[in-house]
Amino acid sequence: MALILQDVDAAVDAILARIGKTIVLGIPLGLGKPVELVNALYRRAEQDASIQLRILTALSLARPEPGKGLEGAFLQPFLDRVYEGVPELDYVRAQREGRLPANIVIEEFFLLTGALLHNAEAQRHYISSNYTHAARDVFARGCNVLAQSVCRREDDASRYSLSCNPDTSPELLRMLREAGRPHLLVGVRNQQLPYFGHDAELPAEAFDLIVEHPRYDSALFSTPKQPIADADYAIGLHASSLVKDGGTLQLGIGSLGDAIVQGLLLRQQNNGEYRALLDALGPTPEQRALSQTLGGREPLQQGVYGATEMFVDGFWHLLRAGILKRRVYDFWALQQLVDEGRCDPDALSPSVLEDFDALGVRTLRGQDFAVLQYHGFFNEATRYEHGHLIAPDGGRVLANFADPGTRAVMAEQCMGQRLRHGIVLHGGFFLGPRDFYRALRELSEAQRDRIGMSGVDRINQLDRNPRLYRLQRRDARFINTTMMATLSGAFVSDGLADGTVVSGVGGQYNFVAQAQQLPGGRSILLLRAVRENHPASSNIVFNYGHITIPRHLRDLLITEYGIAELRSRNDNEVAKALIGIADSRFQPRLLAQAKQAGKIEAGWQIPEAQRHNTPEALAEKLAPYRQRGLLPLLPLGSDFDAVEEALLPALGRLRKLAAETPKWKLLLQLAGFRADTIPESLQPHLRRLKLDQPQTLEQRVARMLLVRLLRD
Repeated sequence: MALILQDVDAAVDAILARIGKTIVLGIPLGLGKPVELVNALYRRAEQDASIQLRILTALSLARPEPGKGLEGAFLQPFLDRVYEGVPELDYVRAQREGRLPANIVIEEFFLLTGALLHNAEAQRHYISSNYTHAARDVFARGCNVLAQSVCRREDDASRYSLSCNPDTSPELLRMLREAGRPHLLVGVRNQQLPYFGHDAELPAEAFDLIVEHPRYDSALFSTPKQPIADADYAIGLHASSLVKDGGTLQLGIGSLGDAIVQGLLLRQQNNGEYRALLDALGPTPEQRALSQTLGGREPLQQGVYGATEMFVDGFWHLLRAGILKRRVYDFWALQQLVDEGRCDPDALSPSVLEDFDALGVRTLRGQDFAVLQYHGFFNEATRYEHGHLIAPDGGRVLANFADPGTRAVMAEQCMGQRLRHGIVLHGGFFLGPRDFYRALRELSEAQRDRIGMSGVDRINQLDRNPRLYRLQRRDARFINTTMMATLSGAFVSDGLADGTVVSGVGGQYNFVAQAQQLPGGRSILLLRAVRENHPASSNIVFNYGHITIPRHLRDLLITEYGIAELRSRNDNEVAKALIGIADSRFQPRLLAQAKQAGKIEAGWQIPEAQRHNTPEALAEKLAPYRQRGLLPLLPLGSDFDAVEEALLPALGRLRKLAAETPKWKLLLQLAGFRADTIPESLQPHLRRLKLDQPQTLEQRVARMLLVRLLRD
């Protein structure tokens, strides 16, 4: 049985006593890190240089650092409120400040996006790895302690859940056991985590150490919602039209994922407006045909199944809306019969027995019987013994669907009435806002049973059970984001040309490759066409010195200006399609580069319909729908209060306006501004940013601009 401790420092003592002073600690990415235990290990190694501590992980979450000026005034109170009670990782702060002790090394296979661009320590110790190879690589680096936040089942103290992160831990644990390497599995209980069963559940005896005390039931790290800009909404709407009814969906975090979810909700609940919105975006005939062929504009009657490494809160909204509802089962023939409509999950019929025989399922193995009984196909009173079924009345028949006598006994005594334990979503880890965690904790037993938290070795690839997963993941739409696209159809998602790591490969390559293997599967990458820096720059480029997804895996790309079909196309067609969805400010140069390289013929011109790809034109198309409330700034909820929500778009425009307006013009405008004309209704907004009594010239200019923007 596991040793139950009440203090993380006592756990550190036990780890040192059993493993020694060379500790290679494997901890999950994101939310699953047992922060208090990791900090205790870090402090011990910081105090004792003879301890060699190597931490292997990914996505070390850290509270954002507010900037100065208006950004700091806006963010500091918000961050204090949202992250109250959330413990912080000591090694993250030490790493950021460049003061990691020499005996402590942090190695990550996915960095917090953009947070460590200029951190030489993090850049040197980054491990480039597909998510499905992460367990292998952590094992290869010598992991001997595996630690994770867990929660305990309220009605059964002997059961624990890996909850938010069964993504790599079970696979790594199997590797450690099979290799016979001395190791420890340590759990730190946090009852703020929601409990999930299926593959995420472990018995207490699976652990070597468990730390349990209410002081470790700490608040969970959350990811507050970001406002959805016009470009993101346009991308999300296009993507939502490629989702196939009865298909499969993978989504990521952030405003682009939220925009897709809002698009699907409109498609389901306000279909007329949804169709008008798609038309307003001005799709070309080819883009319209892609939507009709690969997805659709109609409501989703059958719904979708989620096969996603990251369980984001958008899926929760799709579940509540009756969109995430297609159930999958873990026996291939059963799945096929359900998909073909020959097996009604809610009313099993004896005719299914002959259908099993017709599919070639005859001799029933013990493991297959166990899966079918788990799903309710066989009732609990039926048993399997040495190739025979033992019927409830004690009769014994061959476990063979081809035998008419067996089928008769099955039909009369052994079959269940309906299927159970159908899964609507398999996810590897979850991360999201606070209300998402609250909703997951409040799930009913039946709702929880429909969500299967599992390993990425199952979700991100087909290798473990290709026949079953091909059936489950029919018409898959694996949707991910990218940073840049080249005119050859290669994609840049994790790093820069000089070798700087922005984030990591994660599971993107896995899903892109998997889409190529699945009948009906498609990889959809999302890209904002332009970076609005000063000056602005195109995210579609002729070529680039680093790629994440090679051009031979090119598939579908979406920008705010449309959909580009790249699969099975030649280089000429690919370059034209990508130029057609680029920002028009950069189309002439891209076209000239492609012609100079001989990829596009000299006489070709960009079609007239694609020469007006500008933010201003897009804003004009979406404005009526924004005004009618169909495209809200934060459609899936928010941690911001009403004043903060009003300030969000205004602050974004203020920053842009201040950067683009000459200082002399701002001063001239300030001279004509009267503070006594500021409406009383705007005073809470000014007080929130400490601009109600400006002290400096810069603050007076900011107040003037903000008042004008809020009035508008």
